[in-house]
Amino acid sequence: MQRYTIGQAARLLGVSPDTARRWADAGRVATHRDEGGRRLIDGRDLAAFSVELAKNDGEDDSSYTSVRNAFPGIVTAVKLGDIAAQVEIQAGPHRLVSLLTREAVEELGLEVGMEATARVKSTNVHIDRT
Repeated sequence: MQRYTIGQAARLLGVSPDTARRWADAGRVATHRDEGGRRLIDGRDLAAFSVELAKNDGEDDSSYTSVRNAFPGIVTAVKLGDIAAQVEIQAGPHRLVSLLTREAVEELGLEVGMEATARVKSTNVHIDRT
């Protein structure tokens, strides 16, 4: 069976190794030690935990949407045209660019430095103000 170190598990879950360590310390995901003393997580346990984590992710989210691929981040650029606009969001290592109407940008009050979430569904990127 595949086994993962805390660092590998953290990368797969999209969190820091410290967060993964805290979850393991709290008993949220089972670990065991190898001969070298490293903590390992069995692949099946990590898979089950990741599914549970995904189910609970967004439970306290105040927005309701059918879009599942969410990239919370910070607005790094807003370029306004007469009718259209371009918004860039840096979400961790991901740079997302969305073209939307100027009216939508103004209604959301999007500006550089504010938090926003890019939601990707098919070939469309939806921007939610957070």
